Amino acid sequence: MKKIFEFLLMITLLSSCGSNERVSKEVFEEVNKSMEVKKLNEADIIQAGMKWGDEISTEAQQQLINALQKAIEEKGVPGAIEFCKVQALPILQSVSEKHGVSIRRASNRYRNPQDKPTEEEKGILEAYEYNIENELPLDPSIQKFENGEVYLYTKAIKIPNAMCLSCHGQPGTDISPETQKALSDLYPQDNAIGHKIGDLRGMWSIRIPKKEVVNKM
Repeated sequence: MKKIFEFLLMITLLSSCGSNERVSKEVFEEVNKSMEVKKLNEADIIQAGMKWGDEISTEAQQQLINALQKAIEEKGVPGAIEFCKVQALPILQSVSEKHGVSIRRASNRYRNPQDKPTEEEKGILEAYEYNIENELPLDPSIQKFENGEVYLYTKAIKIPNAMCLSCHGQPGTDISPETQKALSDLYPQDNAIGHKIGDLRGMWSIRIPKKEVVNKM
């Protein structure tokens, strides 16, 4: 996009020359060649959207992990659960606003009702569930919506380690009585327990306007 701007600026400057400052055809063609506008095709834009989606999801995940670890250090696991309920969504909203996208987590075994999947997301989650059950790759994906003007980037979220089991594992073994009480109080319809390491926790779901991807290229 920067090249396009520079090219248009050069054309404007050349066209503003007076009759005594005419530019030769050779010079004009050389400028045109040096400022060649790269035509973006759909495959290039989608590839850029995939790369950007991965960067955004990684940034969001790291922010959540850092905040959670700090909350656990200060308040313990039961206190961190309350922290997550209050602060997780604002953290994601902040990342969304920073990049001009809409980012959230979705899961068929959601804890927070706001993470319940949309109709668009259900099929993608089911595909991830099938893949993990059959030991197939859980590759990120990107799909087009709204006549191709919006991309939906998704990336699977797995249970990575024992720390996550302290509030997503088995009650009575991984989850302490204090933590279980906090979960029951804050999430009476909790569906996000009973996991083990390597399970599918859900997925990142990022709606990226196509124009935002193009602007970054």
